[in-house]
Amino acid sequence: MTKRLTEQEVAAYRRDGILFPIRVFPEHEMAGYRGRLAELEARDGGTISRPHNQKPHLLVPWLADLVRHPAILDAVEDVVGPDILCWGSGFFNKRGGDGTFVSWHQDATYWGLSESDVVTAWIAFSASTPANGCMRVIPGTQDADQLPHADTFATDNLLSRGQEIAVQVDEKAAVDVVLAPGEMSLHHVKIVHGSERNDSDGPRIGYAVRYIPTRIRQLSGIRDSASLVRGVDRFDNFDHEPTPKGDFHPEAVAYHTAMLERQVAILYAGADQRPAYGKVVGM
Repeated sequence: MTKRLTEQEVAAYRRDGILFPIRVFPEHEMAGYRGRLAELEARDGGTISRPHNQKPHLLVPWLADLVRHPAILDAVEDVVGPDILCWGSGFFNKRGGDGTFVSWHQDATYWGLSESDVVTAWIAFSASTPANGCMRVIPGTQDADQLPHADTFATDNLLSRGQEIAVQVDEKAAVDVVLAPGEMSLHHVKIVHGSERNDSDGPRIGYAVRYIPTRIRQLSGIRDSASLVRGVDRFDNFDHEPTPKGDFHPEAVAYHTAMLERQVAILYAGADQRPAYGKVVGM
């Protein structure tokens, strides 16, 4: 028996590698989260800085609560099972006219995880539409082989290495993932996806949270970390991350800095370039 999704919705996710829209918060509640985000951005210089945008749930208590919210986890449990780690999170804030985009890619390419049973919950803090650069996916591509990628390190590409699929993508098969504020999508770690530039006057804001079942391992040889958000961890494949005691609490900042060094080593393994900070990965 499923907790949040119908059997038909679970089957659609398995078939397509994407499921949307899923209502998780009323729009008035999401407006409150949006206000909290604005306060956080103001504190961080107008936008969340790239180091802080790698797993910000380790720095900010309300984000630690958000990645554990039952409305999200009930849907995630329906596709990955009851024992769940949050492996990563980050905001994708495309400001109107800022020129940023996300090339066609698969999330699994540089993550170093042992299985592809990995799901991203992409939570819309604002409307996400074709006009403002919503996510686009190629349904069903999660069942194909891992595709070759090339690093570009383009500064207007929001991906960690500016990676892009190195073969032709059938864009005619693409589907726009249109979301209202407070809705989310679930997408598979191997689905081909990307997004265009935001040509609207307003921002497109999404919070991408990466969830994995506890049995998954990190294959890079580096001891990775994740947050246990539901169930039990019988495998001990990841160090369990602490929850912050307050916004940017000194203990949380120190832990986050050490975590960031490990994450950069994993995500940039074999790369010609490596940042001095962590840059959020995915979509």
